[in-house]
Amino acid sequence: PVIRHAEEKSILGLARAVADLAERARAKRLAPDEVQGGTFTVTNFGSYGSVFATPIINQPQVAILGIGLAVKRPVVLPGTEAIAVRTMSILSLSFDHRLIDGAVADQFMSRLRQILEKGPFPLS
Repeated sequence: PVIRHAEEKSILGLARAVADLAERARAKRLAPDEVQGGTFTVTNFGSYGSVFATPIINQPQVAILGIGLAVKRPVVLPGTEAIAVRTMSILSLSFDHRLIDGAVADQFMSRLRQILEKGPFPLS
């Protein structure tokens, strides 16, 4: 299912749109235009217990972001040599190199990491 105008929605708005589309998809009540015309996919293979996978682009979409299972891992705290246990998830991005330069994709992932690590997130 495709969430239209996702860039205009808050995290809470996106969550509501996902819940609505998922519910209607399970009930087989989606219209054909609700599963066409996407440009970017987010897939959560972590919901099935996978820590890492390599998602494949659904052409003609531009990219797909895969989210792995969140697990506790030992990490070195930034700016210190202290080790702490943190919940971590591996994100993987596959993209069409004909449309997106690798440097731009890396900048996107770097910015996404900054956003996710900064938290907490405004929900409105």
